[in-house]
Amino acid sequence: MVPRVTPITIAALKEQAGETPLLAAIHAQLQSRATRSTKNGKPYLEIALADATGHFQLKIWSDSPFYQIVDALPLSSVQRVEARWTQGQYGMEAKDLAFYTPDSSALDAFFAGDPDLKEKQDRDFAEITRLCESLGDPRLRGLCLLFLFQFGDRFRRTAAAKKNHHARRGGLVEHVSQMMRSAAALCPVYPELNRDLLLTGVLFHDCGKLWENTYPEHGFAQTHSIHGEMMGHIPLGIELVNKLWRDLMESPGAVAWDGLRPAAEDTRLHLLHLIGSHHGEHQFGSPVLPRTPEAFALHYIDNLDAKMEMVREAYAQSQEIAPGIFDRVFPLPTNLVRPLPAFAADAAGPKDSTIAEDA
Repeated sequence: MVPRVTPITIAALKEQAGETPLLAAIHAQLQSRATRSTKNGKPYLEIALADATGHFQLKIWSDSPFYQIVDALPLSSVQRVEARWTQGQYGMEAKDLAFYTPDSSALDAFFAGDPDLKEKQDRDFAEITRLCESLGDPRLRGLCLLFLFQFGDRFRRTAAAKKNHHARRGGLVEHVSQMMRSAAALCPVYPELNRDLLLTGVLFHDCGKLWENTYPEHGFAQTHSIHGEMMGHIPLGIELVNKLWRDLMESPGAVAWDGLRPAAEDTRLHLLHLIGSHHGEHQFGSPVLPRTPEAFALHYIDNLDAKMEMVREAYAQSQEIAPGIFDRVFPLPTNLVRPLPAFAADAAGPKDSTIAEDA
């Protein structure tokens, strides 16, 4: 039996666990469970455990005393999981594993979520709202605010991905907020970019994930929907924007927009193109390739933010296998190298007298 210890979050566990066993406990929701077999036919369970900060997969071997217990656990149930944890290139492993049923106060704290992460996501949502309100085109501004009004709650509990980046409740808000800030910063650098169109495209590029990567109102186990499975987020996003656009243009206030340029139909079509092309290549799921400056910019901003999140998490989780070199973490293609620190003038060494002498 593993001694009782103070629980930590899944994000903290990933940061702290390494090659040396770490005695730790987490509160986690059983997101999924599947029965697998090794090449030799030995059965095992592959489960996914999740909390507000993230998730991970864990294998429970058939000779474990907890195999039958875990196999009988209801999906979405919350467990206190204690173990001596290690983490390598292929994920988390646990020894001396133990499961407990949390008490009511622990469950209340679990469902309240991580306060620091919640505060960050609140700030991100406020920033998204601010940037939407800054749009000059009243049609695009109205479309964005209509979306936030009708789907804001669902948006705030949706992940940006199932596993590779921002794969947590509210992760889509974090992803979109950072992308909108990046887009707003790039527009003065590339004046050919239509700021209103690009920022609106950022907001809506993954809006179909509200049916592909969403979470229930109560909990951290990502759900599956028949629409997400059969359509995917790009067609769903196009359908949603078309529906919102029709509602907006049929509203009484839309009469005042008659005669605005560019024309409403051109504006709608360019926005739909951003959603359809944002993956950048056919092989990655885009039905069309980028054909406008905003489409190219959106694709690269999206890819950059996803990659930076992967790199950030990889540094937190990977082990140093040689001085300054970290073990590869999937889906990144290579080992990471310790980044160069920013220059600090007060930490500089002795001044180079050669420059003074040559002057």
